Amino acid sequence: MGVQALEHVTVRCAQLQRTRDFYVEMLGLTEGDRPNFPFRGHWLYLGGIPVVHLVEASDSAGAWGRDIVIPKAEDGTGSFDHVAFRGDDFAAMRARLQKAGVTFKERVVPGGALSQLFVPDPEGVLVEINFRND
Repeated sequence: MGVQALEHVTVRCAQLQRTRDFYVEMLGLTEGDRPNFPFRGHWLYLGGIPVVHLVEASDSAGAWGRDIVIPKAEDGTGSFDHVAFRGDDFAAMRARLQKAGVTFKERVVPGGALSQLFVPDPEGVLVEINFRND
């Protein structure tokens, strides 16, 4: 018995609204229902699944509870490097990021089957967007 699927990633946000806007306006996720937690945040959905949870960094409770010391954003997230999404229109996404003045890097995976865009969100979490070159 093991895990079956990735449920979501959670980002602690010093810039909660700006980070929400990045995922909604740049990546196309939609904001949806979220339980009435005692701290501010957003649940962002992809295909009906809440895949990105944003929580306000100033809240010291969150999933850990108030008795846990939560690392500061500038301390990083250990070995966590990035989160990846599948994209469907490389040129359109590239143009959207350029128009918004968002810094990003692009790469073609050796062999050419995959083009990628790498863009940091407002909290510094690296987002990878993969486009299949079928």
